[in-house]
Amino acid sequence: MTMSLTYSPISTDWPRQVKTPGNRDWERSAAKWLRELVPSRYGSYPLLIREPVLLARHAQIQLQQEIRVVRTALHSARAELPSMGMPESVIEHTIKLYAAELTQLNHIARAVRVVTQALVDGNSGRTGR
Repeated sequence: MTMSLTYSPISTDWPRQVKTPGNRDWERSAAKWLRELVPSRYGSYPLLIREPVLLARHAQIQLQQEIRVVRTALHSARAELPSMGMPESVIEHTIKLYAAELTQLNHIARAVRVVTQALVDGNSGRTGR
């Protein structure tokens, strides 16, 4: 018995805002969600609007950079904030804020990866693009 591998988007990483593949307008819902993740000027470029895979790629790169920025801010907070006059209580809250943001960004990055893979899988069956 041969079992074919199929992509199943139903996972804890799949974003609620995006319809699952096979549903009507799922790619449109994916593109709309992805546009919310990138700076607004990128979401208005015609090429990125027409090609959701490119938009997804840009969202992945954007998130990688945001994660790097938050990690840097988190790791340098305790060393740099005291010299900026920040009291210990503010530093502790700032560290918690950065840690929570890092968790959120990592969650979004996983969601972007699964949506990207679904978009790529959907494009692989198309010819003449």
